[in-house]
Amino acid sequence: MGKLKIKSGDTVRVIAGDHKGSEGAILQVFADKNKAIVEGINMVKKHTKPSAQNPQGGIVEKEAPMHISNLSLIDPKSGETTRVGYRIDGDKKERIAKKSDQVV
Repeated sequence: MGKLKIKSGDTVRVIAGDHKGSEGAILQVFADKNKAIVEGINMVKKHTKPSAQNPQGGIVEKEAPMHISNLSLIDPKSGETTRVGYRIDGDKKERIAKKSDQVV
């Protein structure tokens, strides 16, 4: 399994599926499943039993993970989607946006 090129906190755009065109920040990445949770996207209704944290129970809306192949990083300079590359700067390895060649 290859290395994922997106991290928590990155701003991404959905490029395929029901939520195509939506943008949001990545809240969590599941590298073993190649999935990520994006803020405010792919919301699902989850029925919860009453518990100590939620004594009322009921229906909660939360983000569901989506496959990272459906996500594309947004270039910090132009605001377009871009691929991610790597550059070695001295003794540091940094992620760069392929379109603008800027550090992400």
